[in-house]
Amino acid sequence: MKVSCVGRGLMGYLGNKGSISVSMSVHQTSFCFICSHLTSGQKEGDQLRRNSDVMEILKKTRFPPVHNAADEKSPETILEHDRIIWLGDLNYRISLSYRSAKALVEMQNWRALLENDQLRIEQKRGRAFVGWNEGKIYFPPTYKYSTNSDRYAGDDMHPKEKRRTPAWCDRILWYGEGLHQLSYVRGESRFSDHRPVYGIFWAEVESSHGRLKKSISHSSSRIEAEDLLPYAHGYTELNFF
Repeated sequence: MKVSCVGRGLMGYLGNKGSISVSMSVHQTSFCFICSHLTSGQKEGDQLRRNSDVMEILKKTRFPPVHNAADEKSPETILEHDRIIWLGDLNYRISLSYRSAKALVEMQNWRALLENDQLRIEQKRGRAFVGWNEGKIYFPPTYKYSTNSDRYAGDDMHPKEKRRTPAWCDRILWYGEGLHQLSYVRGESRFSDHRPVYGIFWAEVESSHGRLKKSISHSSSRIEAEDLLPYAHGYTELNFF
């Protein structure tokens, strides 16, 4: 297991923003997990700074080469891995006013909100995370909540709070074949002004004996993992015409 860190904070180097990436192999399949905290801000153009963070993390993340028993060199960059998962506070916002976004949240109109989601927009424009996948979102935006409450910060009843348009800042993306997401939900912990997101994946692994599609304990392991996920609070997909 190898680790690589990239700072993207103050002056583009300090570690209050940036990434921690972990590289590992299971049999003959390489995995990379990137946990990142990208540039904050909801002003127009801040999404371009987040795009820059992504490009710099991809460019600067380097893992020391290691040769295995078959003299095969291990991946040195993120995109050289077979299976890649990127997660964390990506900080992409929803390009709507607070009132408009809040109204759509109350209607559970996730489709209309996602049409204004900066991450989806930047992907479609080919400026960030091109070719990366994300599961369907059927849960409310995960940011920004008032301390120890289920209320978004900055509503009319609390005018002194710093108002932030609700957004899906916290995301899980993946890249490469052989990964299949089984669930994508959010938790309801009030520990911070964010709500955490959770995902379970099914992964194909290559071995010297061929493809390992599942192990004997696969079914029981999946049930145990799903039992750890938070209750989804009945959020569903609603169709609006």
